[in-house]
Amino acid sequence: MNRGIKISILGAGRVGSAVAHTIAVQGLASEIVLVDIDKDKAKGEALDIRQGNAVLDVPVQVNDGEYVDTVDSDIIIFTLGAARKPGQSRIDLAQGNVDIIRQVIPQVVRLSPGAKYVVVSNPVDIITYTILKISGLPDNQVIGTGCLLDTARLRTEVAQYAKVSPKNIHLNVYGEHGATAMIPFSRGTIYTEKFDRFVANHPELPIPSCSELLESVRGAGGKVIKLKGATYFAVSIVTAYLCKCILHDSKAVLPLSTMLHGEYGIDNVCLSLPCVVGARGIEKVNTPGLSETEVEALRLSAKSLKDVTTGLGI
Repeated sequence: MNRGIKISILGAGRVGSAVAHTIAVQGLASEIVLVDIDKDKAKGEALDIRQGNAVLDVPVQVNDGEYVDTVDSDIIIFTLGAARKPGQSRIDLAQGNVDIIRQVIPQVVRLSPGAKYVVVSNPVDIITYTILKISGLPDNQVIGTGCLLDTARLRTEVAQYAKVSPKNIHLNVYGEHGATAMIPFSRGTIYTEKFDRFVANHPELPIPSCSELLESVRGAGGKVIKLKGATYFAVSIVTAYLCKCILHDSKAVLPLSTMLHGEYGIDNVCLSLPCVVGARGIEKVNTPGLSETEVEALRLSAKSLKDVTTGLGI
């Protein structure tokens, strides 16, 4: 007997509930399970989404539940843990959120050993690393959203200045989803033209400098948090897109956080590089040619993350 797609979301806070809503509206699952320590919150969020079923193109069964109810999930999404507050860095959340993950992982992996585990909780690179180390799961099954959100933010910003669709902006963010993120501008293009050449050929467009764009990307989340208290819409959109790429076996190449094994001389740390994503999760990690300066920036990002994981005793 065939069954539909089951997606479980751990954490029903602003991010988790926004992810559930986006997945439901896009018709990516036939069943969504929301799990949260605040059971009334999870129940209320599930009910709120479920009440719109009558006008969805694809009705979805949305329920709150316990960890046991995540059994046989196709995808499990981690959004649990404390959220950033104004002035906080993602790394400030590390110890508390790692401690939560340590408790949860054995329960859910036992129930859904074949699931793809999508990590949204911050600091996402540290949490992705923790899950891999604790669970014993193969690298391909644990996928940190990493710099996918940063890349979406970067492309959207540049598109506004370049006056073209974000889909025609081919710039990526690699490394840490945080303060040491780097942008390989040497690989970037705006539709068919190299980024630096496009900027030089269009002086009438007020495209910010490379350093200004990097600073903007690194501070984008903090800016939203300062203005409205939290970020959850954009991250829910990119998370749903990642799930779609897995479920549709799309072979999309996305900047995602994964364990490195010698790429650019970096190992035993999770950070974002361009990954081929399909039904098996992360199917390949690509290593595009970078300038010496860009490789050094990536290594500095890796060192920053390694220093944190060492301090946490992971």
